[in-house]
Amino acid sequence: MPKITVLPHADLCPEGKVIENAPSGETICDILLDNDIEIDHACEKSCACTTCHVIVRQGFDSLEEASELEEDLLDQAWGLEADSRLSCQAVMADEDLVVEIPKYTINHAREHH
Repeated sequence: MPKITVLPHADLCPEGKVIENAPSGETICDILLDNDIEIDHACEKSCACTTCHVIVRQGFDSLEEASELEEDLLDQAWGLEADSRLSCQAVMADEDLVVEIPKYTINHAREHH
């Protein structure tokens, strides 16, 4: 089974994390949540916001193409890059991934204290 390497993120996983045996057919968002990386998902994974935005640094081409709706939402994401995806829509294939969770989201529901 493939693995996901999550690059260090100050709040969610300061040390970074390697998730071995990431199940193909699951979304990146679900895999992260199942492994105690509390990525935001304000719309409850319904492809209606950008809070679960990730940048796929390695393995991007193994993912199915983004839908038009996902592409439209990504245009609003903070720190958008060519290899950006909404993790609730990106389904794990059979290749290892390296993902980066951007430092910020545009989730106004969760302000920093």
